[in-house]
Amino acid sequence: MSDSLIPLVMGVIILLASLISLRLGLSVAIIEILLGAVGGSFGLHAQDWMTYLASFGGITLTFLAGTEIDTKLMREKFKESFLIGFLSFLAPFIVVAFYTYFVAHWSLQASLLAGTALSTTSLAVVYSVLVETGLAKTQVGKLLMAATFVTDMGTALVLSILFVKPTLYTLVFIVISIVVIVLATKFSHLVFDNPRLKNKVVEPEIKYLFLLLLAFMYFAQLGNGHAVLPAFVLGLLISPHFKETADTKSVRNKLRTVAYAIITPAFFIVGGLRVSFPLILSALTLFLILFGLKLASKFIGVFFLSKKFIPQGAMYTTLLMSTGLTFGTIASVFGLTSGIIDQVQYSLLVGVVIASAVIPTFIAQKWFMPAHSEDIVELNGNEH
Repeated sequence: MSDSLIPLVMGVIILLASLISLRLGLSVAIIEILLGAVGGSFGLHAQDWMTYLASFGGITLTFLAGTEIDTKLMREKFKESFLIGFLSFLAPFIVVAFYTYFVAHWSLQASLLAGTALSTTSLAVVYSVLVETGLAKTQVGKLLMAATFVTDMGTALVLSILFVKPTLYTLVFIVISIVVIVLATKFSHLVFDNPRLKNKVVEPEIKYLFLLLLAFMYFAQLGNGHAVLPAFVLGLLISPHFKETADTKSVRNKLRTVAYAIITPAFFIVGGLRVSFPLILSALTLFLILFGLKLASKFIGVFFLSKKFIPQGAMYTTLLMSTGLTFGTIASVFGLTSGIIDQVQYSLLVGVVIASAVIPTFIAQKWFMPAHSEDIVELNGNEH
């Protein structure tokens, strides 16, 4: 496919995914991933601008997810969110690493990387689905996003400790991230509460937020770090600025509109493009085993705790916690470029990651949607 045709094809896919999503009542993220995978089979490939836009889309989704977290609820339900999130990471990490090393006979580093890649939960997918289904503002949705963040934090820490070699630029990235978060938390009201900047057609508030996220991306790349975590923390800490008045709340709505129009579709479509069906078919049995291990270990790690803490949404929580995309892909790409895994192992891991973003989400939306009413869904398991 010619490079000049690719942007037009992307536009067609983005619109088509939205129409199919509305028709079938499924998350548009699922459709975009599937159409991306199909497009890749017909010669569609990611150009540099698409790859960068996709990275920015993942960061933007993570930031938006942070703004949706109820910090008071997160403090009150810290034990619940931490236990669910931690076991959601630990169970698949151990199971997958054990199987690939002792049964599939991968190298130790490749096995540890496989466990890391398949331990993830995609905060971007979870957030997108919760927003589209109207569950983002329920207690179940908020607890689910908090637990997902704990899972991704565990994945990021293990990836950094086991594989990434820190440099001076890594320290620079950490320091810059902390400084940006602290300053933004203290002084963002000068942007959001300034009457000369509110409701202007040039949207200075949106551009201000984009600048902060772009800064995270630049210094993360410089320091071999991950901009997802500081972006989430930033969203979490400045979320009060989106809740004070109707005007400031509209900033989040406008940012979400801009993101869902073009930025986040690139994230999901490019994720789909990374799937290589021929390489997956060449090792189909191992692909199915790894996919089954990821889902089974996520079930063991999440379902029983969710049954205790979120009885009406236990299976829904388990299925969404089984999704993977951002960090799973990051870990797989890192493993391939570092020579830890080969092209077949990479395609298997990315294929499992993509499948886990689609299949559990589809099942959750079709058959396990919890009630939307806060009077029905209670975190403590009691019914009114």
